[in-house]
Amino acid sequence: MFPTGLSSVYSVCGDAAGIAGNLFAFALFVSPIPTFKRIIRNQSTEQFSGLPYIYAFFSCLICLWYGMPVVSPDIILVATVNSIGAVFQLIYIIIFITYADQAKKVKMSGLLIAVSALFLTVVFISMTFFDSHERQTFVGYLSVFSLISMFASPLFIIKLVIKTSSVEFMPFYLSLSTFLMSLSFSTYGVFKYDPFIYVPNGIGTILGLVQLVLYTYYSNTIGEDQEPLTNAHA
Repeated sequence: MFPTGLSSVYSVCGDAAGIAGNLFAFALFVSPIPTFKRIIRNQSTEQFSGLPYIYAFFSCLICLWYGMPVVSPDIILVATVNSIGAVFQLIYIIIFITYADQAKKVKMSGLLIAVSALFLTVVFISMTFFDSHERQTFVGYLSVFSLISMFASPLFIIKLVIKTSSVEFMPFYLSLSTFLMSLSFSTYGVFKYDPFIYVPNGIGTILGLVQLVLYTYYSNTIGEDQEPLTNAHA
């Protein structure tokens, strides 16, 4: 056990890391705004894909549930950041559906309904069939899976950067925010002794660092002002 004073400092440092993670995550949540301004301006989703927002929405919902006191005590900062993230992703999805062609409208609407139903099923199962410890473990593994799946999405961008020798599709501030957010929540997870937080965010930190290294290496090639549709969060 830590002495009372040291334990207090330890707790404060953990909370500070969580608050920092919330701030960096907010930067990620607002990063697609230029893309959606373009969609609204052109009244078309063009060749953009809405799938990253479906994935991000589901991940936010699962991590929000994991951060709730009824599942995991004393990690409310996980719940706050993901509640905000879920709202942003839902708004992006609604805008996308509004301006998509008929085929995309049907597909995205179906996926939105399916993801919402799946989340409600997870909530029902975790509350009905598991006690408090088992519930945290069950939802924790789901949150790790959802986060790792989300963090894996930049691998396609990393591959494209290497193939084209261009950072056009990997804006610097998006990569920096991803790295700082993942690092903050990885640190927060360490302070909270929670591997369901620090393991996936540790992977996100590594992938974010790889993106920054690649950006530095290829930044002198073709411009990097392409508006991205990809998104990530804690």
